[in-house]
Amino acid sequence: MPHTIHSSLRRRPARHLLALGATAALLAHAPAHADTGKLLLTGGVSTIDGAAGGGLSPWAVIGSQASAGQTGFSTHLSHARTQDYKLNAFGAAVGINDRVELSVARQDFDTGITGTLLGLPGLNLKQDIVGAKFRVAGDAILDSDTLMPQIAVGVMAKRLGSTGLDTTLSALGAKRSGTDLYVSATKLFLAQGLLVNGTLRATKANQGGLLGHGATLGGADNGYELMPELSVAWLLRKNLAVGFEYRAMPDKLNKAGAAAGLGDGLRAGDWKDLFIAWAPSKNVSLTLAYVDLGTVVPATTKGKKQTGTYLSAQFAF
Repeated sequence: MPHTIHSSLRRRPARHLLALGATAALLAHAPAHADTGKLLLTGGVSTIDGAAGGGLSPWAVIGSQASAGQTGFSTHLSHARTQDYKLNAFGAAVGINDRVELSVARQDFDTGITGTLLGLPGLNLKQDIVGAKFRVAGDAILDSDTLMPQIAVGVMAKRLGSTGLDTTLSALGAKRSGTDLYVSATKLFLAQGLLVNGTLRATKANQGGLLGHGATLGGADNGYELMPELSVAWLLRKNLAVGFEYRAMPDKLNKAGAAAGLGDGLRAGDWKDLFIAWAPSKNVSLTLAYVDLGTVVPATTKGKKQTGTYLSAQFAF
């Protein structure tokens, strides 16, 4: 191999040698951790829905450590616990040419006291999610010195497994499957160590789809709604970031619940978190967060806000 390289260089004109020299100079001044093609943590972690981003909201970045011309993979395990509920999520994603992301995820929601009061003790809701994301403009790293964000569009097809809750959801007019559509814009201010993402999601999902999609009972709104999401992350150092997220939730079950005699017992609240993310190596990231999921079936939880902790581990290559 060395002989082949040297022979090739001898045949190159001087201008090609100059170009190679300029490229080598740029690589010599690049950060040591950029050999993966991405700076640590700027590719996001894995959301509970499987797409790359924060814990709650997708970003415009393409998951894995792969850059242009490469294919990369990532997997994640996540666990959230509030006063009355528990959620486990796991999944995998593939990033292709830093342009396309394909993801799968499964969520397992322990309904706790709600299932017990519904006569379904030990009820777990399991949701499968298949997603795709396409970067359509910008580059978060290369455009970090301009105002141009990285922009991506995405889709998530969600299906809730059949359980003893099917009859209740059907009575409310909620379907067990649905599709979210979203557009995300991610802006990295590299010199300031600041990343900002905004996502606009078209959705019918109740509590992210864990309580089905839409509702019709009592004339409830069964159409798509546009829900805003916001993420901000500060890079304290190259492998440590802190930040917060906000994800607005539709409240489609509320009117249906009132028609069923539950008052506001199915009222939904917006999701929020405060997080810290640490990358001990270029292939591993760990996220710890304080989460606030608002009210989740307050008819069975005395209207308490569901706050608690979230822990996630991602392995990316």
